[in-house]
Amino acid sequence: MELMSIAVELIVGYFALLILTKILGKTQITQISAFDFISALILGELVGNSLYDKELSVWPILAAIFIWGSLIFTTEFFTQKNRRFRHILEGTPAIVINKGKIDFKQLKKNHLDLNQLQHLLRAKDIFSVRECEYALLESNGTLSVLKKPMYANVQRADLNLGSKLASLPLSLILDGEVIYDNLSLVQLQEDWLLREINNHGFQSAKEVLYAEWKEGESLLVQGY
Repeated sequence: MELMSIAVELIVGYFALLILTKILGKTQITQISAFDFISALILGELVGNSLYDKELSVWPILAAIFIWGSLIFTTEFFTQKNRRFRHILEGTPAIVINKGKIDFKQLKKNHLDLNQLQHLLRAKDIFSVRECEYALLESNGTLSVLKKPMYANVQRADLNLGSKLASLPLSLILDGEVIYDNLSLVQLQEDWLLREINNHGFQSAKEVLYAEWKEGESLLVQGY
C-alpha cells in the first residue's frame, strides 16, 4: 500500500507540474532568473518532500502546487504590466565593460570577478578585453557583447554585397522516420523525398539517420 501511495503521488505530482509549467510559459527554462530558479526548486520540493510523508495525501500536494503556481503566475502578470515592478523583481542589465574599460563597481555590485568575466567573454569568442567595446551582464547571468569595429565580424553590407533571403533548414528524416510536418511545411511530397534518398543509395527512410532540406541546395542525407 505504501508503494501504491508513492506511485499515485508521483503520477499526480508529475502531471500537476507538467500542466503548471505549460501555463507559466517557456520563460521558466529559456530566460530563467534567480526568482524563476528558486520557484522551480520549491515546486520540486513540494512534490519530493510529500512522497515520504505518510500523513499527507494527494490533495494537499495539489493545493500547495496550485497556490504556489498562482503566486508565480500573478508575479509574472505584474512584471509584464508594470516596468518598475519588473525592475525590482527581475533586475536590469549591468554594463560591466563601458567603452572598452572594465567597470569594477558594476563587477563588485553584481558579485562578478575578473576570472568569471574572462570566462564569459571567451564564450563570446573574445579572448582579450581590448576587443570588446561594450559588455552587458543580463539579468539571467549571460553576457551580451559588442565588439570594437576593428574586431567586429564583416557583414555583407560592409562589402556592398547583395542581400540574400534567409532560409530555415528543416529536418525531413530523423532516426529513420519521416517528419511529415516539415515535409508539408516545404510543400513537398513523400515520393520526392524517397527519390532523393534513392539517389543517395538508400532504399527507404529507415536506412537514413538524418536528412536535411534547405532552399536552393541539394538534400543533405546521412545514413547510419
